[in-house]
Amino acid sequence: MTISTRRGLVAAVAALGLAFGASSAQAADIESIHFLIPGGAGGGWDGTARGTGEALTKAGIVGQASYENMSGGGGGKAIAHLIEIAGSADDTLMVNSTPIVIRSLQKVFPQSFRDLTPVASTIGDYAALVVNTDSDIQDFAQLSSAFKADPTKVSIGGGSVAGGMDHVVVAMVMKNAGGNPTDVKYVPYDAGGKAMAGLLSGEIQALSTGFGEAVELAKQDQVRILCVTSTARLDVAKDVPTCDEAGATGTEFVNWRGFFAAPGLSAEKQQAYIDAFEAMYKTEEWEAVRARNGWVNIFNPGEDFSAFLEKQEKEISDLMTELGFL
Repeated sequence: MTISTRRGLVAAVAALGLAFGASSAQAADIESIHFLIPGGAGGGWDGTARGTGEALTKAGIVGQASYENMSGGGGGKAIAHLIEIAGSADDTLMVNSTPIVIRSLQKVFPQSFRDLTPVASTIGDYAALVVNTDSDIQDFAQLSSAFKADPTKVSIGGGSVAGGMDHVVVAMVMKNAGGNPTDVKYVPYDAGGKAMAGLLSGEIQALSTGFGEAVELAKQDQVRILCVTSTARLDVAKDVPTCDEAGATGTEFVNWRGFFAAPGLSAEKQQAYIDAFEAMYKTEEWEAVRARNGWVNIFNPGEDFSAFLEKQEKEISDLMTELGFL
């Protein structure tokens, strides 16, 4: 994936600030960013926005960051709000991810990424299937066998609606393991935290969730990760097999996360945001946040981001049609 060339002045200012350890006020490329978060506290969007803001401000690339959680409509409320305030929202970035593509296809909300200004995808978070550490299910092979024997007895939850990303992931994994994806007994929750609570209370037998969220609970010995949808084992959890090696042949899925601005944002301001993210990757502050969350760096700025979204929309539409979700 290509990385845009930093403009001379911005590069000089950022390099000077990083080299001499200048304060945020002195070295900031951007005075402030207001992060609009389409979900509640504690979810993947919230963590992405706050982690990004933390790195940008601590590194002195952005002077200050503020955050606004705006749940509702599967993310549609925040999208509509950003469009509505477009005339005065040059300092606002909305975090989002693969669900903006899925929910637009499902007509959960009338808008799509085309109604916004795509700035950049910045990270990827693989998906994972997990069980409670008290579960009798020790590995993915056991979960797959139980599902094939009687799918009605295997409830698998997720923090999104039926046909949403978590559902698509588990259907894909079970299909690749030789099961019937339409037989998945999926239990939807309206937030990742509620879905995890459902797993820990025994309401569901397994959970489809983001790997970054799962790994933190695994460290606390609350969940056991059965497999991850990466193509190779991840350094942050080397004992966790990929879904491919666990028996779901060919499984690969990564949920990008990134940022959108309001429609009509100037090309100059869009480039300033892109430059800020590019500079962020080179900082120790970002590496600390990234490693803590188990994220993968995926920088896809501007027009490349738009092209990627077009491609992903086609691929997901085809998959969801095959699985009967569209």
